[in-house]
Amino acid sequence: MTTSAQTVIAPVRAGAAADTATVRRKQGFQHGGWFVAPFLVLFTLFVIWPLLRGVYLSFTDANISGDSASFVGLDNYREAIQDPLMWGTLGHSAYFTLLVVPCITVLAFLLAMLAHNIERGKWLWRLCFFAPFLLPSTVAANLWQWLFNPGTGMINYVFGLDTPWLSDKSYAMLAVVICTLWWTVGFSFLLYLAALQGIPDHLYEAAKLDGANAWHRMVHITLPMLRNITGLVIALQILASLQVFDQAVVMMDFTPGPEESTRTIVQYTLEEGFTSYRVGYASAISIIFFVIIASVAVARMWLLRKREEGVR
Repeated sequence: MTTSAQTVIAPVRAGAAADTATVRRKQGFQHGGWFVAPFLVLFTLFVIWPLLRGVYLSFTDANISGDSASFVGLDNYREAIQDPLMWGTLGHSAYFTLLVVPCITVLAFLLAMLAHNIERGKWLWRLCFFAPFLLPSTVAANLWQWLFNPGTGMINYVFGLDTPWLSDKSYAMLAVVICTLWWTVGFSFLLYLAALQGIPDHLYEAAKLDGANAWHRMVHITLPMLRNITGLVIALQILASLQVFDQAVVMMDFTPGPEESTRTIVQYTLEEGFTSYRVGYASAISIIFFVIIASVAVARMWLLRKREEGVR
Protein backbone atom coordinates (compact mmCIF):
# COMPACT_ATOMS: atom_id res chain seq x y z
CA MET A 1 0.00 0.00 0.00
CA THR A 2 1.35 3.38 -0.96
CA THR A 3 2.00 6.17 1.48
CA SER A 4 -0.74 8.32 -0.04
CA ALA A 5 -3.28 5.53 0.41
CA GLN A 6 -2.25 5.08 4.04
CA THR A 7 -2.62 8.83 4.55
CA VAL A 8 -6.20 8.67 3.28
CA ILE A 9 -7.18 5.48 5.17
CA ALA A 10 -5.74 6.44 8.58
CA PRO A 11 -8.15 9.33 9.23
CA VAL A 12 -11.05 7.18 8.07
CA ARG A 13 -10.12 4.45 10.56
CA ALA A 14 -9.64 7.00 13.32
CA GLY A 15 -13.07 8.50 12.60
CA ALA A 16 -14.68 5.07 12.56
CA ALA A 17 -13.04 4.21 15.90
CA ALA A 18 -14.27 7.48 17.40
CA ASP A 19 -17.80 6.83 16.16
CA THR A 20 -17.68 3.30 17.59
CA ALA A 21 -16.52 4.62 20.96
CA THR A 22 -19.30 7.21 20.96
CA VAL A 23 -21.92 4.57 20.19
CA ARG A 24 -20.58 2.37 22.98
CA ARG A 25 -20.72 5.23 25.46
CA LYS A 26 -24.30 5.99 24.50
CA GLN A 27 -25.25 2.33 24.83
CA GLY A 28 -23.51 2.09 28.18
CA PHE A 29 -25.33 5.19 29.40
CA GLN A 30 -28.66 3.82 28.23
CA HIS A 31 -28.12 0.43 29.88
CA GLY A 32 -26.66 1.97 33.03
CA GLY A 33 -29.58 4.37 33.28
CA TRP A 34 -31.95 1.47 33.92
CA PHE A 35 -29.84 0.37 36.87
CA VAL A 36 -29.68 3.90 38.30
CA ALA A 37 -33.37 4.67 37.70
CA PRO A 38 -34.75 2.91 40.85
CA PHE A 39 -32.32 4.83 43.05
CA LEU A 40 -33.16 8.12 41.36
CA VAL A 41 -36.87 7.52 41.83
CA LEU A 42 -36.47 6.71 45.54
CA PHE A 43 -34.03 9.59 46.04
CA THR A 44 -36.50 11.99 44.44
CA LEU A 45 -39.45 10.71 46.46
CA PHE A 46 -37.76 10.59 49.86
CA VAL A 47 -35.10 13.34 49.63
CA ILE A 48 -35.67 15.87 46.86
CA TRP A 49 -39.45 16.11 47.15
CA PRO A 50 -39.52 16.41 51.00
CA LEU A 51 -36.79 19.06 50.79
CA LEU A 52 -38.68 21.11 48.22
CA ARG A 53 -41.92 20.62 50.16
CA GLY A 54 -40.21 21.77 53.35
CA VAL A 55 -38.89 24.89 51.66
CA TYR A 56 -42.39 25.71 50.45
CA LEU A 57 -43.99 25.13 53.86
CA SER A 58 -41.39 27.33 55.55
CA PHE A 59 -42.91 30.32 53.75
CA THR A 60 -46.44 29.52 54.96
CA ASP A 61 -48.36 29.28 58.24
CA ALA A 62 -49.21 25.63 57.61
CA ASN A 63 -50.31 23.53 60.58
CA ILE A 64 -50.71 19.82 61.14
CA SER A 65 -54.51 19.98 61.13
CA GLY A 66 -54.53 20.24 57.35
CA ASP A 67 -56.18 23.67 57.15
CA SER A 68 -55.39 25.75 54.12
CA ALA A 69 -52.06 27.53 54.55
CA SER A 70 -51.43 31.11 53.59
CA PHE A 71 -48.18 32.63 52.40
CA VAL A 72 -46.34 34.55 55.12
CA GLY A 73 -43.05 35.25 53.37
CA LEU A 74 -40.00 35.39 55.63
CA ASP A 75 -41.97 35.73 58.88
CA ASN A 76 -41.07 32.21 60.02
CA TYR A 77 -37.38 32.81 59.39
CA ARG A 78 -37.46 36.15 61.24
CA GLU A 79 -39.13 34.49 64.20
CA ALA A 80 -36.64 31.62 64.18
CA ILE A 81 -33.64 33.95 64.14
CA GLN A 82 -35.09 35.84 67.12
CA ASP A 83 -36.13 32.66 68.96
CA PRO A 84 -33.87 32.05 72.01
CA LEU A 85 -35.15 28.48 72.31
CA MET A 86 -33.95 27.63 68.82
CA TRP A 87 -30.48 29.03 69.50
CA GLY A 88 -30.43 27.32 72.88
CA THR A 89 -31.24 23.91 71.44
CA LEU A 90 -28.74 24.49 68.64
CA GLY A 91 -26.18 25.26 71.33
CA HIS A 92 -26.99 21.95 73.05
CA SER A 93 -26.43 20.10 69.78
CA ALA A 94 -23.14 21.94 69.23
CA TYR A 95 -22.02 21.22 72.80
CA PHE A 96 -22.82 17.54 72.34
CA THR A 97 -20.84 17.55 69.09
CA LEU A 98 -17.81 19.16 70.74
CA LEU A 99 -17.82 16.46 73.40
CA VAL A 100 -18.42 13.47 71.13
CA VAL A 101 -16.27 14.10 68.06
CA PRO A 102 -12.79 14.33 69.68
CA CYS A 103 -13.53 11.48 72.09
CA ILE A 104 -14.90 9.12 69.48
CA THR A 105 -12.05 9.87 67.04
CA VAL A 106 -9.34 9.14 69.60
CA LEU A 107 -11.16 6.14 71.06
CA ALA A 108 -11.82 4.58 67.65
CA PHE A 109 -8.15 4.98 66.70
CA LEU A 110 -6.92 3.37 69.93
CA LEU A 111 -9.36 0.46 69.64
CA ALA A 112 -8.34 -0.08 66.01
CA MET A 113 -4.66 -0.09 66.97
CA LEU A 114 -5.38 -2.64 69.70
CA ALA A 115 -7.42 -4.92 67.45
CA HIS A 116 -4.84 -4.62 64.65
CA ASN A 117 -1.75 -5.37 66.71
CA ILE A 118 -3.03 -7.94 69.19
CA GLU A 119 -1.88 -11.46 68.41
CA ARG A 120 -4.54 -13.71 69.93
CA GLY A 121 -8.31 -13.47 69.65
CA LYS A 122 -8.41 -10.77 67.00
CA TRP A 123 -11.88 -11.78 65.86
CA LEU A 124 -13.24 -11.55 69.41
CA TRP A 125 -11.86 -8.06 69.98
CA ARG A 126 -13.22 -6.86 66.65
CA LEU A 127 -16.63 -8.34 67.41
CA CYS A 128 -16.77 -6.76 70.87
CA PHE A 129 -15.81 -3.32 69.57
CA PHE A 130 -18.18 -3.33 66.60
CA ALA A 131 -21.19 -5.22 68.01
CA PRO A 132 -22.81 -2.26 69.88
CA PHE A 133 -23.11 -0.37 66.60
CA LEU A 134 -25.50 -3.05 65.34
CA LEU A 135 -28.02 -2.31 68.09
CA PRO A 136 -31.02 -0.06 67.39
CA SER A 137 -30.72 3.36 69.01
CA THR A 138 -33.68 2.74 71.31
CA VAL A 139 -32.12 -0.47 72.65
CA ALA A 140 -28.81 1.26 73.37
CA ALA A 141 -30.57 4.21 75.02
CA ASN A 142 -32.77 2.01 77.21
CA LEU A 143 -29.76 -0.06 78.24
CA TRP A 144 -27.80 2.98 79.36
CA GLN A 145 -30.87 4.49 80.99
CA TRP A 146 -30.93 1.44 83.24
CA LEU A 147 -27.17 1.57 83.84
CA PHE A 148 -27.41 5.24 84.89
CA ASN A 149 -30.40 4.68 87.18
CA PRO A 150 -29.37 6.21 90.54
CA GLY A 151 -31.08 3.50 92.59
CA THR A 152 -30.60 0.25 90.67
CA GLY A 153 -28.05 1.13 87.99
CA MET A 154 -24.67 -0.57 87.77
CA ILE A 155 -22.65 2.61 87.17
CA ASN A 156 -23.20 4.06 90.63
CA TYR A 157 -23.03 0.62 92.26
CA VAL A 158 -19.73 -0.43 90.68
CA PHE A 159 -17.95 2.89 91.22
CA GLY A 160 -19.53 3.63 94.59
CA LEU A 161 -21.18 6.82 93.40
CA ASP A 162 -24.44 8.56 94.18
CA THR A 163 -24.66 10.65 91.02
CA PRO A 164 -28.09 11.64 89.64
CA TRP A 165 -27.01 11.09 86.04
CA LEU A 166 -30.37 11.60 84.36
CA SER A 167 -32.00 14.08 86.72
CA ASP A 168 -29.25 16.70 87.08
CA LYS A 169 -28.47 19.08 84.23
CA SER A 170 -24.77 18.92 85.11
CA TYR A 171 -24.64 15.21 84.24
CA ALA A 172 -27.51 14.60 81.81
CA MET A 173 -25.70 15.56 78.62
CA LEU A 174 -22.59 13.71 79.79
CA ALA A 175 -24.70 10.56 80.19
CA VAL A 176 -25.99 10.94 76.63
CA VAL A 177 -22.40 11.40 75.41
CA ILE A 178 -21.21 8.22 77.16
CA CYS A 179 -24.09 6.24 75.67
CA THR A 180 -23.32 7.62 72.21
CA LEU A 181 -19.61 6.78 72.47
CA TRP A 182 -20.32 3.18 73.42
CA TRP A 183 -23.00 2.78 70.77
CA THR A 184 -21.39 4.45 67.73
CA VAL A 185 -17.63 4.03 68.16
CA GLY A 186 -17.78 0.73 66.27
CA PHE A 187 -18.36 2.44 62.92
CA SER A 188 -15.30 4.71 63.20
CA PHE A 189 -13.34 1.79 64.63
CA LEU A 190 -14.09 -0.23 61.50
CA LEU A 191 -12.93 2.62 59.23
CA TYR A 192 -9.66 2.94 61.11
CA LEU A 193 -9.11 -0.81 61.16
CA ALA A 194 -9.55 -1.06 57.40
CA ALA A 195 -7.15 1.84 56.89
CA LEU A 196 -4.54 0.27 59.19
CA GLN A 197 -4.66 -2.95 57.21
CA GLY A 198 -3.93 -0.96 54.05
CA ILE A 199 -0.63 0.45 55.32
CA PRO A 200 2.27 -1.48 53.65
CA ASP A 201 4.29 -3.60 56.08
CA HIS A 202 7.58 -2.69 54.41
CA LEU A 203 7.27 0.85 55.78
CA TYR A 204 7.36 -0.45 59.34
CA GLU A 205 10.14 -2.90 58.51
CA ALA A 206 12.30 -0.15 57.05
CA ALA A 207 11.63 2.03 60.11
CA LYS A 208 12.68 -0.82 62.43
CA LEU A 209 15.93 -1.22 60.52
CA ASP A 210 16.57 2.49 61.01
CA GLY A 211 16.08 2.06 64.77
CA ALA A 212 12.63 3.65 65.11
CA ASN A 213 10.71 2.50 68.18
CA ALA A 214 6.95 1.87 68.36
CA TRP A 215 6.15 5.49 69.25
CA HIS A 216 8.17 6.88 66.36
CA ARG A 217 6.58 4.42 63.95
CA MET A 218 3.12 5.50 65.04
CA VAL A 219 3.89 9.22 64.85
CA HIS A 220 5.83 9.23 61.58
CA ILE A 221 4.11 6.39 59.68
CA THR A 222 0.73 5.41 61.09
CA LEU A 223 -0.75 8.84 61.81
CA PRO A 224 0.32 10.44 58.49
CA MET A 225 -1.00 7.43 56.56
CA LEU A 226 -4.35 7.75 58.41
CA ARG A 227 -4.71 11.48 57.78
CA ASN A 228 -7.42 11.13 55.14
CA ILE A 229 -9.44 8.58 57.09
CA THR A 230 -9.20 10.77 60.20
CA GLY A 231 -10.64 13.68 58.24
CA LEU A 232 -13.46 11.44 57.03
CA VAL A 233 -14.20 10.19 60.55
CA ILE A 234 -14.29 13.72 61.96
CA ALA A 235 -16.57 14.97 59.17
CA LEU A 236 -19.00 12.06 59.49
CA GLN A 237 -19.10 12.37 63.26
CA ILE A 238 -19.75 16.11 63.13
CA LEU A 239 -22.66 15.64 60.75
CA ALA A 240 -24.09 12.76 62.80
CA SER A 241 -23.62 14.43 66.19
CA LEU A 242 -25.30 17.67 65.15
CA GLN A 243 -28.38 15.58 64.35
CA VAL A 244 -28.49 13.81 67.73
CA PHE A 245 -32.04 12.88 68.70
CA ASP A 246 -32.85 9.25 69.49
CA GLN A 247 -30.66 8.55 72.51
CA ALA A 248 -31.24 11.98 74.06
CA VAL A 249 -35.02 11.60 73.85
CA VAL A 250 -35.27 7.96 74.93
CA MET A 251 -32.85 8.24 77.85
CA MET A 252 -34.82 11.22 79.22
CA ASP A 253 -38.19 9.44 78.84
CA PHE A 254 -39.25 11.62 75.90
CA THR A 255 -38.79 14.86 77.85
CA PRO A 256 -36.33 17.73 77.21
CA GLY A 257 -34.27 16.49 80.16
CA PRO A 258 -33.54 18.27 83.45
CA GLU A 259 -34.09 21.99 82.93
CA GLU A 260 -34.21 21.29 79.17
CA SER A 261 -30.46 20.60 79.22
CA THR A 262 -30.63 17.79 76.63
CA ARG A 263 -33.17 19.30 74.24
CA THR A 264 -31.52 19.37 70.82
CA ILE A 265 -32.40 21.29 67.68
CA VAL A 266 -33.95 18.20 66.08
CA GLN A 267 -36.14 17.60 69.13
CA TYR A 268 -37.22 21.24 69.20
CA THR A 269 -38.15 21.08 65.52
CA LEU A 270 -40.23 17.97 66.15
CA GLU A 271 -41.99 19.59 69.09
CA GLU A 272 -42.86 22.71 67.11
CA GLY A 273 -44.22 20.66 64.22
CA PHE A 274 -46.11 17.88 66.03
CA THR A 275 -46.77 19.27 69.51
CA SER A 276 -47.39 22.93 68.80
CA TYR A 277 -48.79 22.04 65.34
CA ARG A 278 -46.72 24.80 63.66
CA VAL A 279 -45.55 22.96 60.59
CA GLY A 280 -44.53 26.11 58.75
CA TYR A 281 -42.36 27.36 61.59
CA ALA A 282 -40.85 23.90 62.13
CA SER A 283 -40.03 23.76 58.42
CA ALA A 284 -38.21 27.09 58.66
CA ILE A 285 -36.12 25.80 61.58
CA SER A 286 -35.29 22.62 59.68
CA ILE A 287 -34.21 24.60 56.60
CA ILE A 288 -31.93 26.79 58.75
CA PHE A 289 -30.46 23.67 60.30
CA PHE A 290 -30.05 22.11 56.86
CA VAL A 291 -28.08 25.16 55.70
CA ILE A 292 -25.80 24.82 58.74
CA ILE A 293 -25.20 21.12 58.05
CA ALA A 294 -24.57 21.78 54.36
CA SER A 295 -22.13 24.57 55.24
CA VAL A 296 -20.15 22.19 57.45
CA ALA A 297 -20.00 19.62 54.64
CA VAL A 298 -18.93 22.21 52.05
CA ALA A 299 -16.28 23.62 54.42
CA ARG A 300 -14.89 20.13 54.93
CA MET A 301 -14.66 19.55 51.17
CA TRP A 302 -12.99 22.94 50.68
CA LEU A 303 -10.39 22.27 53.38
CA LEU A 304 -9.69 18.83 51.95
CA ARG A 305 -9.19 20.26 48.47
CA LYS A 306 -6.88 22.95 49.82
CA ARG A 307 -4.83 20.37 51.66
CA GLU A 308 -4.52 18.19 48.57
CA GLU A 309 -3.42 21.18 46.53
CA GLY A 310 -0.84 22.02 49.19
CA VAL A 311 0.52 18.47 49.06
CA ARG A 312 0.92 18.68 45.30
